[in-house]
Amino acid sequence: MKSRILWIEGKQTLSPPFVPSLRSKGYSIDIVKTGEEALTILPGLDPDLIIVNAASMRTTGRRICSSLREVANGVPVLLISSPERPALRNCADVVLTLPFTARKLVNRIKPLLHGEGRNLLHTGPIRLDLERKRVRCQGREKTLTPRLIQLLKTFMERPGEALERERLFRVVWNTEYTGDTRTLDVHISWLRQAIEENPRNPQFIKTIRGVGYRLDT
Repeated sequence: MKSRILWIEGKQTLSPPFVPSLRSKGYSIDIVKTGEEALTILPGLDPDLIIVNAASMRTTGRRICSSLREVANGVPVLLISSPERPALRNCADVVLTLPFTARKLVNRIKPLLHGEGRNLLHTGPIRLDLERKRVRCQGREKTLTPRLIQLLKTFMERPGEALERERLFRVVWNTEYTGDTRTLDVHISWLRQAIEENPRNPQFIKTIRGVGYRLDT
């Protein structure tokens, strides 16, 4: 699955310039009209990249980018500026000044996206980067151990399916022994701490009594 981009475009248009080209390459694009709207949906959307078309809003984009970077928890920001209102280079990860081609935009986007989808698993708001060994969920990003990566990957490959404890031991620990399930329970606890807002009242990894666990997204 390709990366998700939050696009802020001030013009009243259903398809801002460059968006069709990005969508044709498989990127998922969510378009909002203001920085305030972007801040509202940012936690639930959890994009991989934010693009601010400041040129379409007749502003330098400095204030919008500053507000976004305060709450985006490291999500990269690309700013599109106009020659009439040039932007400071340090207000975004990348600043592009019009005019430029769609190919140049894609080339500047790629380094900002880890793995470009090749080593990324996306399930709901959960983003698992297998290459960097990190998971991001609802604005939080954590490093995982190899065992936790394998455990989360197993859940993400079967969302909504109740996975038996025996199956999880077989896939993650490569063993048929399930005499002591405390090891699994401890790893589930660690995984919840990494992705859940409230690990004691989990939203994603649910306990299915008498069976095992299920990932709900």
